[in-house]
Amino acid sequence: MFLKYFYDDALAQASYMVACQKTGEAAVIDPSRNLKPYFDTAEQEELTITKVFETHIHADFVSGAKEMAERAMATIYYSEENGGDEFGTYQWPAHLETVGIKDGDEIHMGNVTLKGLHTPGHTPEHMSFILTDGAASDEPIGIFTGDFLFVGDVGRPDLLEKSVGVQDSAKKGAKQMFQSLQRLNDFDPSLQIWPGHGAGSACGKSLGSIPTTTLGYEFKTNPALKPDNEADFADFLLADQPTPPAYFGIMKQVNKTGAGLLAEQTTPFRYGANTKKVKHLLGQDVTMIDTRSRESFAASHIPGTLNVPYDSQFANWMGSLVSYDRDVYFIAEDHHFDGIREAMNAIGLDRTSGYFSPLVIEQYEMEEGTGDYPIIPPETAQEMHQSGELTILDIRERYEYEAEHVEGARHLVINDIPGTDPDQLPNGPVAVYCGSGQRSAIAAGLLKEKGVDVRNIKGGFMRWKQEQRPTEQHAKTAGH
Repeated sequence: MFLKYFYDDALAQASYMVACQKTGEAAVIDPSRNLKPYFDTAEQEELTITKVFETHIHADFVSGAKEMAERAMATIYYSEENGGDEFGTYQWPAHLETVGIKDGDEIHMGNVTLKGLHTPGHTPEHMSFILTDGAASDEPIGIFTGDFLFVGDVGRPDLLEKSVGVQDSAKKGAKQMFQSLQRLNDFDPSLQIWPGHGAGSACGKSLGSIPTTTLGYEFKTNPALKPDNEADFADFLLADQPTPPAYFGIMKQVNKTGAGLLAEQTTPFRYGANTKKVKHLLGQDVTMIDTRSRESFAASHIPGTLNVPYDSQFANWMGSLVSYDRDVYFIAEDHHFDGIREAMNAIGLDRTSGYFSPLVIEQYEMEEGTGDYPIIPPETAQEMHQSGELTILDIRERYEYEAEHVEGARHLVINDIPGTDPDQLPNGPVAVYCGSGQRSAIAAGLLKEKGVDVRNIKGGFMRWKQEQRPTEQHAKTAGH
């Protein structure tokens, strides 16, 4: 048997290739949209990809299952255990070879067997796949758990309610998750666990950073497996879940039928330092993203651009802040172009239309002038706040704010800023903060575009606490 792990750092997403080396047949479980690593591996190992498995309809990335089936002429295996749920029902194009899987169904590739285990909770249709290497043993070696069981966590059951608007599905999903977890008691503690995500994914609230685990280790250490009754488990699971990125609802719709083919996309144009083109675009219904560091953007930027630094959280922020109905242009270093486009495609933002060099900002400054905003130390923010000169705005998650926040700070989750009417934002100067200063830098750019006189608090709440400045725990609202 051959088994290989693939990992997309940008989305903390794991996928797997399993194959029977005797017959040369290979299957890929939960492929990402970037298919090159899978085909390269198949070629290197002299394997043929004949099967693609989907654990569930994904919300956080575009599945590569449809395009892999097209290119490899492979069969897609997907869950039919949807309970009649609209959002758990796939709608594959008729020309694709697809097979619906029920609980207990077995799929064979030479000596290798994958057996479906219906594990609803994260989604109603969720299917895990138990792997047995018949050449070595009749007992299963491991299980591909998708978004059911993670290292140190389990899948969140609230996405259908929060991202798609399905009423009361969060509590129902939590109860289903508890029942699904009970099924694990039937397996040996040595069973290996191969999850669909790692640390940093928004599909859980506290995922571990190691790639794999065992069932026995999770029974000993996973806090989500500690509650021994359904009510306590549901309370634990639903508490303190972070706000899901805005694009999750869109991904659910895209992955029901499969996204358009990457092979049909056109290559974005490179505009260099063409300020004339920038000026033209800023008057159009497009989005322009400045991918430089938050410090560089604060010091000088083209008015009308948004700052989303090209880092490990780039894809999540793009999915949360950018409209899927607009063409997107980037200010970025040349060596980042390919990575940016790959990250955009991974979440279905397929309207990447062009790139500009960071040199365009210097040229624009000479011609038109650029914008900026201050980064101030906590001491200055505290003094100005106490004297009534500015409002301090906490843009972290609700549970972070309620646990502890800057004394007198108002609250507005960063993901809600784009949809907030400027009249509902605080009057006068505003200083924003998050945990460390990263999220608040993005928030500062969003607020500035809404006409707010904004500055960012250096070091965020972490530095505020280190300097022992006043905090409180009672809640306030974000208004004036």
